[in-house]
Amino acid sequence: MARTSNIFARVEPEIKEQAEQVLEQLGIPMSNAIGLFLRQVVLQRGIPFDMKLPRSKPLPVGTLSEEQFNAEIEKGLADLASGKVVSADGVADRMRRDYGV
Repeated sequence: MARTSNIFARVEPEIKEQAEQVLEQLGIPMSNAIGLFLRQVVLQRGIPFDMKLPRSKPLPVGTLSEEQFNAEIEKGLADLASGKVVSADGVADRMRRDYGV
């Protein structure tokens, strides 16, 4: 096993929690992510920001808690009530364009 060194860093608790949530979805422990980041800094001779989740990807319904699911349904109902609607054809076109579905 390779030798390791410790790094101590102070970060805002909210940022740490949000990063942990993203890294969990990617299946990467925080210590591995920091190691990946440092390796990329060395390889690219600069700050890399290539690893991220796509923003426009739909939420997989199976990953939502009941509260999160209900919140998403409430958002949809609020959009419907305020007139923010799109035709079925428009939705199908966007799904094909954005997600290849």
